[in-house]
Amino acid sequence: MELISTPLLPDGYKVPASRNEAPSRRLRRLLAEKPYVFAPGVYDPMGAQLLMYHGFDAVYFSGYSFAIGHLGTTDMDLYSSVEIADGARRAVSALRKFQLTMAIGDPEKKAAPVHLEIPPVVVDMDAGYGNLFNVQRTVELYVNAGVAAAHLEDQVMPKRCGHIAGKALISADEFVGKLRMMRSAADDLGREDFVIIARTDGVSASEAPESKRGLELAVDRGLRYLDSGVPDLLWCEFPTAERGPTETFCTEIRKRFPKARFAFNYSSSFKWHNEKNPITWDELGLLGVGFIFITLALQHAAGHGMSVLLRDLMEKQEEGYMDLQRKEWADGGDIPTRSHHLFTGVPYHHHVGREYGAARLSEDMDEHLEISKVV
Repeated sequence: MELISTPLLPDGYKVPASRNEAPSRRLRRLLAEKPYVFAPGVYDPMGAQLLMYHGFDAVYFSGYSFAIGHLGTTDMDLYSSVEIADGARRAVSALRKFQLTMAIGDPEKKAAPVHLEIPPVVVDMDAGYGNLFNVQRTVELYVNAGVAAAHLEDQVMPKRCGHIAGKALISADEFVGKLRMMRSAADDLGREDFVIIARTDGVSASEAPESKRGLELAVDRGLRYLDSGVPDLLWCEFPTAERGPTETFCTEIRKRFPKARFAFNYSSSFKWHNEKNPITWDELGLLGVGFIFITLALQHAAGHGMSVLLRDLMEKQEEGYMDLQRKEWADGGDIPTRSHHLFTGVPYHHHVGREYGAARLSEDMDEHLEISKVV
């Protein structure tokens, strides 16, 4: 890993050189080098930082997760482009800051610096939040936020989650116009490498201008979208975990576009653990899937973890919290958030504050809140 200096760190501390690589360019490089790029779905900066800490290829900023985390509601176009773009901006900013905080380590406690790569962020763009001019504005917001890629879907607005009944599609021509606007808006900002993912909900749509329905409609739509020359990846949303439709869709598309690459939602709506023969990620890679993601991965994990703690607090009071601490600080564990001191960058702020002559700031850092030992 090549390391470079940055003016945001004291002398002697460095970060990976990829800090200066455009996120979209990094994502394209990963897509070219790896059988597939995998990204769990997040909805906030802390989740994105945890993905970065654990070394994931990319971050997927999920619209459904954002709806739950931002509004406490379902995925039905209830938030605006500005809201989700700001959420994505804060996630990207947090990743860049996290790289700095980890690169300091904790000199006073002899914790060595950790050099982490910044994962590119892929963001849900739903149906574009309006017409093609809304798409133009949203792409501008995303590109200026440092987003690497976005996906657009062919539903009528207000859109619905891909696994909610009653989805209707706009015409393929209108959708291609939106895709073309995505490409043009990104190119105009100098981001010709911005990655565009076209999604079709054709398999389970109940309304569409065409007479075709089901998988036949999805394949036809996918071919028309690739004919435009715009999408880098094609995503078909499937209503079940059954492997057959996925294999058929990818195979049919590749008859005309042998080098087509796909995105695949390993949806948390499906009970994968109950499938007798679930399709594997390696199998998806062989079908041409270049980007795999789990939309609600961290939302489910957070809900599970918080529910366990809250139940224990109700039943066992203080012992319930001590049980959590025992798990956090167990020997051999690697839970970066167990010490907010390091994860949130107290050493970074302390040492950079001192470097800039802000002695009061560095002295005010309360390091005594860190738990150093659990008996």
